[in-house]
Amino acid sequence: MSEKLWIFDTTLRDGEQVPGCQLNTQEKIVVAKALEALGVDIIEAGFPISSPGDFNSVVEISKAVSDPIICALSRAVEKDIEVAAAALKYAKKGRIHTGIGVSPYHIQYKLRSTPENIIERGVKAVKFAKRFVEDVEFYAEDAGRAELPFLARIIEEAIKAGATVVNIPDTTGYCLPEQYGAIIRYLKENVSNIDKAIISTHCHNDLGMATANTISGIQNGARQAELTINGIGERAGNTSLEEVVMAIKCHQSIPVHTDIKTEKIYGTSRLISKLMNMPVQPNKAIVGRNAFAHSSGIHQDGVLKHRENYEIIDPKEVGVHESSIVLTARSGRAALKHHLDNLGVELEGEDLNKVYEDFLVLADSKRDIGPKDLLELVGKYMDESSFIELKEVSYQSNGSIKAHVKLKIGDKPYEASSTGNGPVDAVLKAIEKIVKPHYVLEEFLIQAMTAGSDDVAKVHMRLIQGEKPYYGFASNSDIVLASAQAFVDALNKIPVKDKVTID
Repeated sequence: MSEKLWIFDTTLRDGEQVPGCQLNTQEKIVVAKALEALGVDIIEAGFPISSPGDFNSVVEISKAVSDPIICALSRAVEKDIEVAAAALKYAKKGRIHTGIGVSPYHIQYKLRSTPENIIERGVKAVKFAKRFVEDVEFYAEDAGRAELPFLARIIEEAIKAGATVVNIPDTTGYCLPEQYGAIIRYLKENVSNIDKAIISTHCHNDLGMATANTISGIQNGARQAELTINGIGERAGNTSLEEVVMAIKCHQSIPVHTDIKTEKIYGTSRLISKLMNMPVQPNKAIVGRNAFAHSSGIHQDGVLKHRENYEIIDPKEVGVHESSIVLTARSGRAALKHHLDNLGVELEGEDLNKVYEDFLVLADSKRDIGPKDLLELVGKYMDESSFIELKEVSYQSNGSIKAHVKLKIGDKPYEASSTGNGPVDAVLKAIEKIVKPHYVLEEFLIQAMTAGSDDVAKVHMRLIQGEKPYYGFASNSDIVLASAQAFVDALNKIPVKDKVTID
């Protein structure tokens, strides 16, 4: 039987150290509850001595969740440990995470100390933390660049002092997988009391090795992994929770299992991205927008015939509704037919070939091929569907913001007005008065363009309709107009059979 791998989530501590990603206490509670629902075992809720806000967040998270262990970080300083213990007062299961730098760089240049003094300070910190909680984790900061005999000594002494978990961080993301795995193996073989503690990984992604190093550590005996949602964290980030969990699930040869409810991964990823205002890169493994998207004709044909031809993970396993077959100039007949079938258009043989030839000509000149384009190719025009064309947008402020929009739906003109909290809000509400979309606006991003471009902003929207995502994109020098265009673009991608209701 496989052993349990303890999932230690540090999104709210190490992840929140990313500039611009700070959360308030209420937002942290929302995240903590989502992590609890996801099934993480330990939540590192903060660094209480660092600020009153961090202290309060650890207190309130301790009250808000029941199942996970709540962990508070401290340096090897008595005052830090006392404050961490106070913050954990209401935790059902509390852990103090204390430690010290162990590499020659940290000992000589950061701490200006000696190896013997570092061991003494580390042991003293663990013993002091044991006065407050039974569960004490000791971190050997920058272990990835430590001298192995010294690392083994301080880990052995920390365990003697009462550490229940020993954390071996590759703090700078320096190690290669075989090097990091060798460190864990060395400790297993050279620390006499290592069986009395759990070895934990904590890897950074400076060389893009965080997930590989973590897996190597697990393969060599680590049984706790310190991770963040979306891999957020200092500099290039931490090890990505979703990548480690799914790598373990895909590879039965890794002798561990987790209690993570993988179908909640995608939703948790989106929650973190939204609250921290940190978009997930489209090609991010597992949770990126393109993780289950296929544009190559060869790949599309293979996926449509049998998903596992090109997907090692069923998207539903991580909470994604379905794979995305994206129409581009590289798409084949199978992908085109798939999209036409979804629109209720059945074509075979020579008829399909004719439409495909027209499709390739269009795809060479247009980046994004939508349902409207396809229906026009097969001779079904807008009056037989519910496609929306944005004709005019205007707005004004006279104490309150009021917007007016004109749309063309099929061959019929529509117009409406609405007020809102701002011009974008007012314009979208005006469109909604005409089109009654059954959707949730999950993501709305505005990206400033670089100097020299004719456009000053790009807008990206993500709508959820029937659990399926639809994306809208637009660029314009007017952010309000770009927002309206992106909204209409997303609405137009909803299949005809699931189309919005027109008022």
